[in-house]
Amino acid sequence: MRAINDRAALEALLTRGPLTRPQIAELVGVSKPTASQMLARLEEAGLVARDGLREGLPGRTAGLYRLNAAAAHVVGADVTPARIRVSVADLAGTVVGEHTLPTPGRSAHDVVGRVGAALDGAAAAAGLDRARLDRLVVGIQGAVDPRTGKLGYAAHIPGWHVPDLERTLTGGLGLPVAVENDVNLSALAESADGRAAGVADFVLLWIADGVGMAVVLNGVPHRGATGGAGEIGYMPAVGAPLMRGIRRTHTGGVHSRVGGAAVLRLMREHGFRGRAAATALARAVAALDGPPGTGHGERAEAALAELATRIGATLATVVAVVDPALVVLTGEVLRAGGEALRSRVEHHLHDLSIPRPPVRLSAVGGNPVLAGALQQALRETRVAVFSRTAP
Repeated sequence: MRAINDRAALEALLTRGPLTRPQIAELVGVSKPTASQMLARLEEAGLVARDGLREGLPGRTAGLYRLNAAAAHVVGADVTPARIRVSVADLAGTVVGEHTLPTPGRSAHDVVGRVGAALDGAAAAAGLDRARLDRLVVGIQGAVDPRTGKLGYAAHIPGWHVPDLERTLTGGLGLPVAVENDVNLSALAESADGRAAGVADFVLLWIADGVGMAVVLNGVPHRGATGGAGEIGYMPAVGAPLMRGIRRTHTGGVHSRVGGAAVLRLMREHGFRGRAAATALARAVAALDGPPGTGHGERAEAALAELATRIGATLATVVAVVDPALVVLTGEVLRAGGEALRSRVEHHLHDLSIPRPPVRLSAVGGNPVLAGALQQALRETRVAVFSRTAP
C-alpha cells in the first residue's frame, strides 16, 4: 500500500505540477500525517523536492512540493540512412540536450561506437555524462524480429544487421536499450499528445520516401510474429503489377503506388515539379486556388484526386481487416498534402469500405519518432524510478 501511495503522489506531482501537502493528501486519499511521512520518504529518496511556499490563499502559508525531474534521464534516438538524432529528457519529459551525427558504417563496432558518440554528445549538451542516463529507445526504419533479435526491413541502413541487436547495444553502451520501429513510435507520440489521445484502436499511415503503418490495438502497437506488422509498403496493391520475391527496400505494390517516388512521378505527370515528392505535392495543393482559366487548378485537382484514390484504396484494405476507430496521416508527403489531401482521402476511403473511421492529420509537431521514443523510455523508466521507495 505504501508503494501504491508513493506512486500516486509522484503521478500527481508529474501531471499537476507543484502541490501542497494537503492537496497531495486529498489527491492520494490519505491523511495529512500520512502525507507528511510519504513526502519525507520521497524527499529522502531524491524523488521529490521542496518548491517554495504557496501564498495569497486563505489559511496558513503552505509549503510546495514538486517532482525532482533530475532524478532520472532518458534518451530517444531517431536513426535514418543519413543520420542519428538523439534527445535527452528529464523525468518530467523536458528535453534538456540534443545531438546529431551521421549514421554509422557497416560493422557492429561502428554501430555501438557511433550511437555512443551521439549519446555522449546529447548528454554533454544536457550537462550530463553517460552514467546519468537511465534508458535509451532507438527508433529505426525497420523492425526487430523477436525470435532472433535481428533487424529486418532495413537493408537501406547498413551496419545494424547484427545478431541480438538490443543486447549488443545494451552491452556496448552500458544502459538498457530498446529498438523500435519508427512508425510505431510515431503512433505512441500520437496516443500521448496527438489525434489518437484516448483512442484504443487506430492505425497511423506514414508516407515519406517509403510507406509504413502502425496498427494500435487496445492501446498497444501490434508488432506481429516477426516484428513486421504494418509493413504495408510490400503489400500488393490495386493498379500495381504483382511483385514476387520482394527483398529490396521501397519495393512492393503499395510502395509503387503511394511511396515518395510514385507521388513525385504522379505530380510531375500533372505538371507539378520538385526534387522531392513533398515539394511537388505542396505545389499542387497551392495551385488548387490558382487563377481561373490557367488550367492549374484543374490539373491540381486531378493530381490530388488520383493520389487520394490510391491512398484510399490502400486504407480500405487495412480498414476491412482491422476496423480501427481512427486513421491518422503523417510523414513528409501526407503533411505536405495537408487538409486538401486528407479530406479527399477520407472521401475515397468511406466510398470504398463499410467501416468509415474518421481520417485525421497528425497533431504531433517536431520529430514524432523522437517524441515517441522519449515517451516509451519515460514510461518504462518512471515505473522503475517510482518504485524506489518500495520495501
